[in-house]
Amino acid sequence: MDADTQPEADFDREWWKEAVVYQIYPRSFNDSDGDGVGDIPGIIEKVPYLDDLGVDVVWLCPVYDSPNADNGYDIRDYHAIMDEMGTMDDWEDLLETVHDHDMRLIMDMVLNHTSDEHEWFVESKDRDSEYSDYYYWRDGEDGELPNNWTSIFGGDAWKYDEEREQYYLHIFDEKQPDLNWRNGDVREDVFEMLHWWLQKGIDGFRLDVINLISKREGLPDGEDNPGWVGWEHVINGPRVHEYISEMHDEVFADYDIMTVAEMPGCGVEDAKQYCGEDGDGLNMIVHFEHADIPYKPGGKWDLQDVDVDLDELDDLDDPDTHFNNWDLNELRDVLTRWQIGLEGDGWNANYLGNHDHPRTVSRFGDSGFFRVASAKLLATLQFTLQGTPFIYQGEEIGMTNVEWESFDELRDVEAIQQTEELMERHDADFEDVRHVVKHRSRDNARTPVQWSDEENAGFTDGEPWIKVNPNHERINVEAAREDEDSIWQYYRELVDLREDNDTLVYGDFHLLYEDHPSVFAYLRTLGDSGVLVVLNCFARNETFTLPPNLDADDPELLIGNYDDAGDDPTEFELRPYEARVYRIS
Repeated sequence: MDADTQPEADFDREWWKEAVVYQIYPRSFNDSDGDGVGDIPGIIEKVPYLDDLGVDVVWLCPVYDSPNADNGYDIRDYHAIMDEMGTMDDWEDLLETVHDHDMRLIMDMVLNHTSDEHEWFVESKDRDSEYSDYYYWRDGEDGELPNNWTSIFGGDAWKYDEEREQYYLHIFDEKQPDLNWRNGDVREDVFEMLHWWLQKGIDGFRLDVINLISKREGLPDGEDNPGWVGWEHVINGPRVHEYISEMHDEVFADYDIMTVAEMPGCGVEDAKQYCGEDGDGLNMIVHFEHADIPYKPGGKWDLQDVDVDLDELDDLDDPDTHFNNWDLNELRDVLTRWQIGLEGDGWNANYLGNHDHPRTVSRFGDSGFFRVASAKLLATLQFTLQGTPFIYQGEEIGMTNVEWESFDELRDVEAIQQTEELMERHDADFEDVRHVVKHRSRDNARTPVQWSDEENAGFTDGEPWIKVNPNHERINVEAAREDEDSIWQYYRELVDLREDNDTLVYGDFHLLYEDHPSVFAYLRTLGDSGVLVVLNCFARNETFTLPPNLDADDPELLIGNYDDAGDDPTEFELRPYEARVYRIS
């Protein structure tokens, strides 16, 4: 259905609602100078590729000056570019190139913490400095830490500094001290910096863990739990809405931009306060409820969700099955709750994977025989829900998790610390735990983009900073673009379909079959226009029957991941991982 034939309906058009976003993790995207690390000139080389794919917005993970304790999420200088990434001139060339291709650029911005090498933190070690209260500095009593909080990356959340003779808080790595947003000078400096970037012409921000910026007064001890201790005093803290509303009013309101807020521990009702009609002014929330489905309360490194003991892993015929078991009812319930909960009062960010999660097709699909079909099905899900779809680099060709052969291959600070703790806790070596690493490590999403079947997947002429997936010889961009039935070609079709169909952007969501064991089916409706989406989420055949209270007048198959799908959506046999999208009146 062409855009100009869409029914008239009451909805507010916004460019960021109609956009398709592509996330770039620069270190792993494309290396232009042979040092083994992706860089900004390498991204510029691939802008035409992004244009060909049909994306509208490029989300650039941090390229600011950084010592790289957390691959750029530890910022040393907000106003400079990391040497490995290039120069500010390179960045300005990238912005111009993206705009020349009628795309927009949003920057990943980290405001909960800085690097411990940032000028503010270095100066704060002097108690008489104007920056002395820019971070959370506390005394320990009787040799004890200020409280019992733990870091998300593992270990204590406090680090002693010999120069200041106090502890500082770091919710993440010890080289990522948390900023004290209670200090008005901190907020003023942050807002000035945000203006600086927006005045350079960028089109918005992805705001990293932004709902952690307000900590409970007094920093009390957290409840004992197997995961992150202290989270209840950090997530959605007491003044977080005050701070974000102030940031919107002082900065964002002056520009026509996209604001995407990453918010762990954020539910639907919380989201309404951030991005709802009467909320803090943000555009959309990146929540974790669906992304954390395979995990238990102890987090993704907690083995409660694996129905075998660590000692038994080597004896399993297929350890993957014990890590990839997930409940469709749970996924369907979460996505439906967010679709209905934000309808008319907020907006969803539709993603299944990013740089913080293992590869999507390895988590929710089948990275083996049904890799292509399941990757297409997952893409169909992202593009047919209400919300802005996000593509993480490599998803468009169905990149998979990696077999990590040794501890030395790991690069991610979280993976390194959690694997060390896992081995120590179970008195194990890496061979005993590598199945866990394969399914939990963020490094899976950070292996280089597989551009070709050449050495190092065409990513670099040098030694890659992280392992290249050996399957690049058959899974790569070059092969995908030559194959008319590839995952890449299917993404192109989905981009075009959504661009030409307002119902898929603005239509209401209606769930069909609340508890089907294999099929996720729903309607999108806008005026008299309807789109029926039917997804068989597993590797078994299923029969789909349209509910008797629905008629399918003048149906048309809009897209499907099997070539011979019929035009009648009333009743049909679904094959493994089959996805079908129909237009109905």
